[in-house]
Amino acid sequence: MRHRGLNIVAIGGGTGLSTLLRGLKRYVDADGAWSIERLGAIVTVTDEGGSSGVLRKEFGMLPPGDIRNCIVALAEEEQLLSQLFSFRFESGESLGGHSLGNLLLAALTNITGGFDNAVLAASEVLNIAGDIYPSTLDDVRLRATLADGSELQGEVEISGSLLGEKASTRQHHARIVHLGIDPPDAQPPQRALDALAEADLILIGPGSLYTSVIPNLLIKPIAEALRAAKALRVYVCNVMTQPNETDGYSAQEHLSALIEHAGLIVDVMILNGRRPSEAILELYAAQNQFPVQFDIGAIRELGVTPFFGDIIAEGDYVRHDSAALAETILRLYDRYGRTIERMRAHD
Repeated sequence: MRHRGLNIVAIGGGTGLSTLLRGLKRYVDADGAWSIERLGAIVTVTDEGGSSGVLRKEFGMLPPGDIRNCIVALAEEEQLLSQLFSFRFESGESLGGHSLGNLLLAALTNITGGFDNAVLAASEVLNIAGDIYPSTLDDVRLRATLADGSELQGEVEISGSLLGEKASTRQHHARIVHLGIDPPDAQPPQRALDALAEADLILIGPGSLYTSVIPNLLIKPIAEALRAAKALRVYVCNVMTQPNETDGYSAQEHLSALIEHAGLIVDVMILNGRRPSEAILELYAAQNQFPVQFDIGAIRELGVTPFFGDIIAEGDYVRHDSAALAETILRLYDRYGRTIERMRAHD
């Protein structure tokens, strides 16, 4: 059965968001039962590490890395142009460690007079299959309160990592109990709020809970828009725990963290239904990372419906498979979102 095209907005950052967008892109204006009419991404801008951190410090611009990854993921031509955008200089005192895409966004920010204009210009150059919105244009910084009462400032301290550092060598800190941003009254672009209000389906995650996902929800108007949204709201839970951010976290604890910071903004939660191979689990265990466990009853008690899918790909790492995740999301919408459409039709 042919349905009208969906209007989807995804919220997050890091590799999780770009992986999700890459899978959904193939359904934009597609023929068939599943078609996406509009695809948008609201992206965190709190990164302080690597090339983004250097550009943020030296030029006073917002960090471009996560947005660059989303632009590449949505590019119509994902070969030459996207490879060019992703090209990273390996040496050189001034260029070493920088990606060409980050430098282009820095140049476009200067040329166009603003980071939001730079994102629009780069999106047009690569003819991307969607719209990208920074979660805020304000210069925001993360602040985490830990279980031992201490505080950490900035994304690098919270993740416990330095550029090129492996998870096994990260400096460990106590469990995060609360995340905030400075300034606390940062505002989102109006375009992002309009996209949320018009969406049929809003996707939150996957990605690092405290440095990719929740930072977007700390922009108060975004959290308010999510609570008021008429769309079906779906949280894509991480497959593995992450050192310093979610050590020992269950799926319901991931979900509780979202609720504690932004209220009940999730209707359905996607969980991985396939256990990774024992060989790769051993590699992860050596870095104190384990599959995210879940209690279906506890998830339902939080007011959220669990939904399972075979959504992982294995290589050197366990990652969400972009194609399988996109298919799972669209199956989920057929099951739950069409009900919302029928209810609206009778309003």
